[in-house]
Amino acid sequence: MAQDRKNILINLKKAKSLTEKLITMTAGGEYCIDIMQQNLAVIGLLKSAHQMLLSGHLNSCFKNAMASKNEKLKQRMVDEILKVNKLANK
Repeated sequence: MAQDRKNILINLKKAKSLTEKLITMTAGGEYCIDIMQQNLAVIGLLKSAHQMLLSGHLNSCFKNAMASKNEKLKQRMVDEILKVNKLANK
């Protein structure tokens, strides 16, 4: 899990750096296509970080909850996944 967290942080830091570059490019009036390409790179990094976070959650918190006998906890975990999935697909 430590390596996963490291990879998530790398993606988020790269996205932050590229976002700052996007702001500079936009403020400087750079070519729209160049800005859009950088924007897509940020979106890709964030989607990748999201997938890694989801995988880690499913393989730890979610798996543990499903193995428990606590039905309320199980339902809460399912509801959380559905909520996050709905937000991701907007």
